Amino acid sequence: MTNQKQQTLIIGAHGKTGQIVCDLLKDSKTYQPVAMIRNKDQEDFFQKKGIKTVLGDLEKDFDSAFEGIDRVVFAAGSGGSTGKDKTITVDQDGAKKSIEHAKKHGVQKYVMLSAMGTENPDPDSDIHHYLKAKHNADEYLKASGVHYTIVRPGALIDKSGSNKIEAAKHLNKKGEISRENVALTLVEVLESGVASNAYFDILDGSEPIAEAVSSF
Repeated sequence: MTNQKQQTLIIGAHGKTGQIVCDLLKDSKTYQPVAMIRNKDQEDFFQKKGIKTVLGDLEKDFDSAFEGIDRVVFAAGSGGSTGKDKTITVDQDGAKKSIEHAKKHGVQKYVMLSAMGTENPDPDSDIHHYLKAKHNADEYLKASGVHYTIVRPGALIDKSGSNKIEAAKHLNKKGEISRENVALTLVEVLESGVASNAYFDILDGSEPIAEAVSSF
């Protein structure tokens, strides 16, 4: 056993939630964030923070981004408002390719940022195509043999995190959660023994994140 930090690939690093995950991990004693960026011009943003980058586009071949990677956080997403084509190429097929790359490179754990409502996407929802794509990616991960945790937050909001959430396999209600609390949860479940091969919904709540995820 060495003291070398775990190289942790953040897919969707330039997104709002991905940036928070990178910031949390750069001060970690355990994990070394590696920001996967789509464009070279995003490199300076991360380098100024001392965060390593690697080029990778979910709609193209990005296998090389996984070289030397120990863990993965998939925080990318089309957001559901960019149309059906993007949700297929990014949220579904891009995620599936990343899972295959993780399997090929022996990644120790894959943490998927999903969304509440993916298990039974509402056909009348404005983002049904997005939820369906995320559902397909989640199911692909579950069946892949890759060690995983799937985190399904409610509506994301931009406010400071409280480090407290409500979590359950199925919360069966709608609600909001700060992006920071989501990012804190993603980091918490990176550990191999935490929420092993589990999936659950999260909203802002009153239970400390470490306690909330320990039961899965």
